[in-house]
Parts: sequence; C-alpha cells; structure tokens
Amino acid sequence: MQGLIQRVKHAKVEINNQVVGEIGNGILLLLGVEKHDDKQTADKLLHKVSNYRIFTDENDKMNLSLKDIKGELLVVSQFTLAADTKKGMRPSFSSAATPSQANEFYEYFVAQAKELGLRIATGEFGADMQVSLCNDGPVTFNLSV
Repeated sequence: MQGLIQRVKHAKVEINNQVVGEIGNGILLLLGVEKHDDKQTADKLLHKVSNYRIFTDENDKMNLSLKDIKGELLVVSQFTLAADTKKGMRPSFSSAATPSQANEFYEYFVAQAKELGLRIATGEFGADMQVSLCNDGPVTFNLSV
C-alpha cells in the first residue's frame, strides 16, 4: 500500500464540477493499493498517516501529527501509485490490486479512519476526479508499509 501525503492548508476533490470532498488544514492522502495488501497493511498505513509528525510546533519544528493538531484528512484513491516505473517508458500496473480488491481496502481504510475520530472527506473510488490543493511548505512524503 502506498500513501502519498501532502500537508495542506486546504484541498478538495471535484467530479463533473461538483465538490465531493473538501478539507481545511490537514493532510491530502493519495492512496494506492497493491495486490499483496491486507487489512494489517491498511491499519499500519493509517497509524502512520495519523501519527506522522509533519506539522510544526511552537518552535517551528515538524513535531506534531494530524491527531495532535486535530486536522482533517482527505483520502483519494490513486491507482497510479502502484505503478512499476523501473523499466521502459510506460508504467506497468502488474503489482496493482484488482479494482474490487482496491475498493475493498480503500473503503476499509476510510472506515477505520472514521473510527479513530478523524475528520475525513473522500473522493469517489474509480471516478475521474480533479484534485485541488494548497500544499503547505510544500511538504510531501511517500509512505510505504
């Protein structure tokens, strides 16, 4: 499971010019699911996303997590994160989960995040989405578990 996180001042997802998910201060998570992923993998990534210290404290050090700042989380399914780009000039998606498996773990991840009490918004799995954001910093990390 791949998670590309971006610290944002605000972010939103639109489908057909309609906003379907929007957050203020927090994290935009682009979530890619791979064939070998399971619920344990999703739980580990959620723990990392919610506790990763990428927000600044009173000394301007990255020392606070999403949970610490009571920030918001926007989760967007991102199939292309599972691409193998090592060879050639065209990505291979052989390691990506099937759409049904990926949707199952995407929905599981979102449900678990809500259970943690995180304020969460989402895109729509498999949809053609337009994502807008104000990356704060910019701060971006690729999280693997």
